[in-house]
Amino acid sequence: MIDTSNNPDFLTAFLQYIATILNKSENTIKEYNYDLNHFLKFIMHHYHLSTEEDIKQINIKNMSIETIKKIQLDDIHAFLFYLTNTYHSKPATRARKIASIRVFFKYLANKEKVLQVDPTIGLETPKQEKRLPKYLSLENSQKLLEVTKNEASEYKERDFAIITLFLNCGMRLSELVGINIKDIDFSENKLTVIGKGNKERTIYLNKACIDAINDYLKVRPHEGVKFDSKDALFLSKRKERISNRMVQEIVKRELAKSGLDINKYSTHKLRHTAATLMYQYGNVDIRALQVLLGHQNIATTQIYTHVENEQVRNAVEKNPLTDKEFLKKLY
Repeated sequence: MIDTSNNPDFLTAFLQYIATILNKSENTIKEYNYDLNHFLKFIMHHYHLSTEEDIKQINIKNMSIETIKKIQLDDIHAFLFYLTNTYHSKPATRARKIASIRVFFKYLANKEKVLQVDPTIGLETPKQEKRLPKYLSLENSQKLLEVTKNEASEYKERDFAIITLFLNCGMRLSELVGINIKDIDFSENKLTVIGKGNKERTIYLNKACIDAINDYLKVRPHEGVKFDSKDALFLSKRKERISNRMVQEIVKRELAKSGLDINKYSTHKLRHTAATLMYQYGNVDIRALQVLLGHQNIATTQIYTHVENEQVRNAVEKNPLTDKEFLKKLY
């Protein structure tokens, strides 16, 4: 549930619009709410409309739409500089906030018609560095599964099923947490998940996934489950749908038990691992991988082809004929 009690009316109306008309997910709406709250608090400070020194503590509840009408491109640039200078925010973070601000002003200009000019026209997105995804090697992936499978824990079947789905299917954290038992078609060995933008997609389950799920279902609690969690596949100790944070803790714990760097790997890195292993060892077509991962743009998926290219580069660099001492003799 998103708390909008401290929002000005025009911001709450915008959030309601993107929830009901644009059909954005709850997580996306939370991000919009957070980003725009931060931006509007900065504007209050920037225009000297608050004496509060800590920008995040500024109250925007009574912010006037007339203040919004004054905002220009330079003010948005000032906000981005503030993020960089104060928080050393990464280009990806600034790009996300820009995306939120763009949609907000487009709504005010085109839907509500309260702005004559959209101040985000001409607003550029920060250039982002292309980084290769971090992922577990095949050997380390197998080790993680073995450790989780063999641990002495009351919840080992659940935890093993979670790790197995991450490493085999490449699903997102929110997708895994949101799985309901009825979403699984055991006759067809497939699963329906709700991805980004509330988009539904099908994930096909291999034997490892089906076996892990069935083993967990044999011990999954049936009595005393919270009413709103009766359909949930994965349950917590309190017999309610497992939370994102709990899954993150489970993955972190199992990584540590496997001797893997918990500062380097996470639930999202397991998604990268699944995609990378499928591409490297499964001879998976890049388009098929795009569908499986739920990427809207194939350019997002193509980062996994870069992983292979980097391995090729490393292989060439490790050629023994590049040995410095040998090259000195030639030259």
